[in-house]
Amino acid sequence: MKSIKHLPYPETVREEVSDNYFGVEVKDPYRWLEDDNSQATAQWVKAQNAVTQDYLSQIPFRDAIRERLTQVWNYTKESAPSKHGDWWYYTYNDGLQNQAVLYRTRTPGEKGEVFLDPNTLSDDGTVALINMSFSKDGRYLSYAAAESGSDWVEIRVMKTDDKSLTDDVVRWVKFSGAVWSPDSEGFYYSAYDAPKEGVYSSMNSNQKVFYHKLGDAQSNDRLIYADAGHPMRYFSAFPSDDGRWLFVYSTEGTSGSEILYKRVGDKSFRVLLAGFDHDFDVVDCKDDVAYVRTNRGASNYCLEALDLKSGKTLKCVIPEHEKNLLQGVTTAGGYLFAHYLENAQSKICQFDYSGKLVREVKLPAIGTVSGFSGREEETELYYTFTNYTTPASSYKYDIATGESTLYKRPDVAFDPERFTTEQVFFTSKDGTRVPMFVTHRKDMQLDGSNPCYLYAYGGFQINLTPSFSPSDIVFLEQGGIHCVANLRGGSEYGEEWHKGGMLLNKQNVFDDFIAAAEYLIANRYTSKDKLAIAGGSNGGLLVGACEVQRPDLYAVCLPAVGVMDMLRYHKFTIGWGWGVEYGTSDNEEQFHYIYKYSPLHNIREGVKYPATMVITADHDDRVVPAHSFKFGATMQHCQAGDAPILIRIESNAGHGAGKPTSKRIEEAADVYSFIFQNIGVEYQKEIK
Repeated sequence: MKSIKHLPYPETVREEVSDNYFGVEVKDPYRWLEDDNSQATAQWVKAQNAVTQDYLSQIPFRDAIRERLTQVWNYTKESAPSKHGDWWYYTYNDGLQNQAVLYRTRTPGEKGEVFLDPNTLSDDGTVALINMSFSKDGRYLSYAAAESGSDWVEIRVMKTDDKSLTDDVVRWVKFSGAVWSPDSEGFYYSAYDAPKEGVYSSMNSNQKVFYHKLGDAQSNDRLIYADAGHPMRYFSAFPSDDGRWLFVYSTEGTSGSEILYKRVGDKSFRVLLAGFDHDFDVVDCKDDVAYVRTNRGASNYCLEALDLKSGKTLKCVIPEHEKNLLQGVTTAGGYLFAHYLENAQSKICQFDYSGKLVREVKLPAIGTVSGFSGREEETELYYTFTNYTTPASSYKYDIATGESTLYKRPDVAFDPERFTTEQVFFTSKDGTRVPMFVTHRKDMQLDGSNPCYLYAYGGFQINLTPSFSPSDIVFLEQGGIHCVANLRGGSEYGEEWHKGGMLLNKQNVFDDFIAAAEYLIANRYTSKDKLAIAGGSNGGLLVGACEVQRPDLYAVCLPAVGVMDMLRYHKFTIGWGWGVEYGTSDNEEQFHYIYKYSPLHNIREGVKYPATMVITADHDDRVVPAHSFKFGATMQHCQAGDAPILIRIESNAGHGAGKPTSKRIEEAADVYSFIFQNIGVEYQKEIK
């Protein structure tokens, strides 16, 4: 196999910068890389990309991998339809379009017409639709457009009768779309003041809720709710369908919430459900009764009915399940649909509003289901099913009979029957039993020689359930094993599972991931010379922490858009909101804990680290690229081995949402080329 040498790493200036945390002096020599507007940073990015692209260009099978990825990616992708007004709307991608196109049809199944094509909003497909919302009467569509992957969006409005844009434009919106009022005359949204500097890196605070009446200028929008006394909270508003009540959802971070409410016409809000020790989610509101999903007194969540006139709980409608997480509740046709997770796999149960079980819905196979929502008068609905070897397929569901009928299934350029998924359980350091999905070819031999890609997240109540990615198929075809571990920090097993991997329990998440790698090696799925670990965002933190804690355990590490500087993450954009999950360096006890695992601060000179490709993007305004810059520069400085430490910095891209197909394929080609090159496995163009 061809040996590849990387170019000399760019010289990265080390400055005498340090901070004192409770008597501990912490050096930060690459602090200057936090300035994403400086010429010095721009030159450094250019030089690092030159090294990375030179290395990748020498991999002889990179073009073949890109070609196969393009073939597998090139299949039609169509969402389940939903009805608004007299039309059924759905998204459709003919295969390689950068962004899915919004279509509509009078009758589901019949050929539709283009309603909104986001590919026309930019030359390179980097403008994406992050949020779309129809007015209740179906006369208007609002959409939030994001440029180059930024979390900042601009809300625009279209008339559905003639597809024309109105003059309504709402700017400086983040983590919000339009929530229409029941009379369809305007919408609620959440926004920040326009940043005075550092659009992509400066801290965002004092989010406010506004009401925009169609036809008005944004400057005339009515302030609905603000709380100057708590600038580090998120707020969003939503009205009841009957227009009688208005709720404001408040949170101090990524978990734990409070719900305020008032009768429309009243001046002030009252507290309905006090924060922030539990999570609350208003599912529906009927006849002055709110149906709320909560983990208050129920780690696996339950559904309660609350009397809005008195604010008191009336009854438990859907009790907590002993084992399964109540992940969500949707409504359609006058029924409640409970979305459960059973060992990280979807299970749907249909209830009436009294809490009586109508039926458990028979699903096509083991996998992940989304949908099961619609208007109260509907008699049928559509849902989507997927797993690791099945692209999203949609089904029609008869609400009265419970019968599911296949609606759309894509044709793909591979044979799904060649692969299988098994769920295994391994034991973590403290004895906790942790599940993992393992997908591979049916003819796989357990001889320790298989390439292996281990992925996880482990945080923020995010659940990793079976999903399909074309890039995974290309890896599986080559005899690779694709593994997804359901670590603590998610909520696959309820809030206790989440709490077991947050704050002062965060090391449990890293221990879980290390145990997953050890399990795969011990059971001869792979070996440490063939194992790659990957994760993004909080998962990037996971990979970075595990790499510096156990550099002997993997051949390749792929931390993407990761939170690498745990001492300063809360000083950028909305990083402060993660303090609920991680803790911050402002608290003495939390500082000492997170300093022990912070990836950036635990890289050591003289250590042989695995081949590493740090992945980030220039417009990431959620986890700012400075995290990856400083981590990559420190790794290059400290690396004692021969394995490459590269940084791949995407241009005109952000944290990941809305990334165009072309950029996804290019990134996947680079990732798998890097993996195969550094585990010593040649990519086989002709697959046996």
